[in-house]
Amino acid sequence: MQIRTVDVNEAQANLRELLCLVLEGTEIVLTEGDTPLARLVSIAPQPKTPRKAGLHVGAIWTSDDFDDPLPEEFWTQST
Repeated sequence: MQIRTVDVNEAQANLRELLCLVLEGTEIVLTEGDTPLARLVSIAPQPKTPRKAGLHVGAIWTSDDFDDPLPEEFWTQST
């Protein structure tokens, strides 16, 4: 990954160009003078196909009492 440092004032004047660079994989570090302020990085692309529920049926389970209140002893025990 290539990293480019750009002053905030320059970034304001060239935002569209900087966005093109980011989409191509360049990381832009925005600075004010010698002080780094922020990074511009590309957002990972979303999956092209939606995820499907139910592909791993039986892989996990939840006990029947999962959402029952906890016993009083749970709250009064000291560790």
